[in-house]
Amino acid sequence: MKKILTGILAGFMAFNALGEVQVQAATRAEIAAIKVVDAQDFKYWREDSPTKQKIIAFVEEAKDPNSPNYIPPENRIANFDMDGTFYCETAPFYFQEMMFLHRVLEDENYTAPKKYLNLAKKIQPKVLKKEKLTPAENKLYLEGLTAVYAGMTPDEYRAYVRKFMDTNEIGLTNLKRGEAFYLPMVEIISYLTNNDFKVYINTACGIDTTRELVGDILPIQSDRIIASDFVYTSTKMGKDSPTDHVFDRYKEKIIISGKLVNENAKTVKIFSIFNRIGKKPVLAFGNSMGDSGMLEFTLQNNPYNCAAFYVLCDDTERELGNTARAEKDKAFATKRGWNTISMRDEFKTIYGDNVKRG
Repeated sequence: MKKILTGILAGFMAFNALGEVQVQAATRAEIAAIKVVDAQDFKYWREDSPTKQKIIAFVEEAKDPNSPNYIPPENRIANFDMDGTFYCETAPFYFQEMMFLHRVLEDENYTAPKKYLNLAKKIQPKVLKKEKLTPAENKLYLEGLTAVYAGMTPDEYRAYVRKFMDTNEIGLTNLKRGEAFYLPMVEIISYLTNNDFKVYINTACGIDTTRELVGDILPIQSDRIIASDFVYTSTKMGKDSPTDHVFDRYKEKIIISGKLVNENAKTVKIFSIFNRIGKKPVLAFGNSMGDSGMLEFTLQNNPYNCAAFYVLCDDTERELGNTARAEKDKAFATKRGWNTISMRDEFKTIYGDNVKRG
């Protein structure tokens, strides 16, 4: 079964005569080298982009002590969702969810519990076809995102993430999962950090997954990554509670418990701002209703000039865009007072010129 499923997924990937994966997107090193300090440094946005113009104007006013929209550096806080906001979530699904399918169906060194194996076999065709999962399937899927890594140390898990990052996205040509960053959005992050904005990632993705994906390429400190938390235990904790247990550095290790992740989504993202930042952001970027709380909270009674931005996945040639959904999202975002970002109309490139729908 694993060989059959591997063959199915391989059919979506491009190989050369030697069997090596062909990838022609911007490399992680090239992404890490992106540096935008001034307006003229932007390379990946179209010249007439409304978003680029709004961001530049916002930053210039925030830096000018004589502007009524001046924001002290300590209050220049920006929150970014990850999946679908500056990183691919469409090929065909979220990174973490695709890694679950790989772990259960393709990893020859792992034997999954029967309920997760049966789930993976059932939902994989739906995921590949972008079909909606049932509530029961979604619930078990979420549970499995941590359960199938139970017993791994954080370092072992992050090594597993790193290995999966080297596989190809499905449905987009020449794109590895570890390189699937929207280059124009990476420029925005660079521009903000280089103009004394504190940039936070506020995502529903797992904390260690997010750290591994962005750690060596985005100018965001690890303590500014807010995400869903794994539940950890130790190899010697037994039935003790974490508050009662005394850790012995010689005899035990910290491991993933496999219990359900503490999910950082929707209104929980607001609570995370209170708990992890302690100040209201002045900029927020998202792409779905899972980010609505963060966007709305940023705009609510903010003492400073503020703005919310909503990325529309409306490009059907360079991305796996859905124009019908994008139009619906645009109408809702406009009604809420969020600025919309059109990938189709505003991005000069997304991942690199050789990445296309295919």
